[in-house]
Amino acid sequence: MARSSDGVHFEPVATVTSDEFECASLERPALVALDGGGLRLYVSCSTWNSKHWWVEAVDIDADGHVGERAVVLPGDAATAWKDVVVHRHNGEWQMWACRHPLDDGDDEADRMTTWYATSDNGIDWQWHGAALTPTPGRWDARGTRVASVLGVDGGWLAFYDGRASAQENWHERTGIAFGATPGSFRADGPPTPCGQTARYLSVAELPDGYRLYWEASRVDGAHDLRTAYVPRPESLSQS
Repeated sequence: MARSSDGVHFEPVATVTSDEFECASLERPALVALDGGGLRLYVSCSTWNSKHWWVEAVDIDADGHVGERAVVLPGDAATAWKDVVVHRHNGEWQMWACRHPLDDGDDEADRMTTWYATSDNGIDWQWHGAALTPTPGRWDARGTRVASVLGVDGGWLAFYDGRASAQENWHERTGIAFGATPGSFRADGPPTPCGQTARYLSVAELPDGYRLYWEASRVDGAHDLRTAYVPRPESLSQS
């Protein structure tokens, strides 16, 4: 984890490793501010020699001290959970989690849908069903993974990663979906250009706009983390 005053240049403040979580690897975390200046980190943890993933939470105090871990989404033999988006909204905790089915074998485990859950404490979660699912025959027919959510104009806007086939795994593109509620989204409009990876888009809300962060492919095959500032359109307002 790192801190920045301008959203571009960062200084590390705390580190967690896969060894600490006793897992094969860690992937995209979610970070939420706590009352009193601390932070809660949600981490996707990979099971060794398996397609299974689980999600753990760990609190970090204002001085950077890492507390005890808690498993929040254990998954099971039929389900892997990872890449969560977590918000605190009007006293309630909200989570959008990527679900990978494991019951059809490893060759089908890349499929993904996004599920919505709420909580009183950010540790124990109640599921409300699928929030965004693939559309057969479209560019996102193989998977829909919500990467960020905004409350706008009395509704909800989600940016999500999608792909049409297993061959496009690790080469997802970003699409937009809208919902009247945070637990039900409908894809809308085209995705980012074909042949260019653009995924894991995160949105930091600022008083006069947004700072976006996303993973993007380069012509040499490597991937960058990129950022851009976007002024707030007059047609969008925080809910």
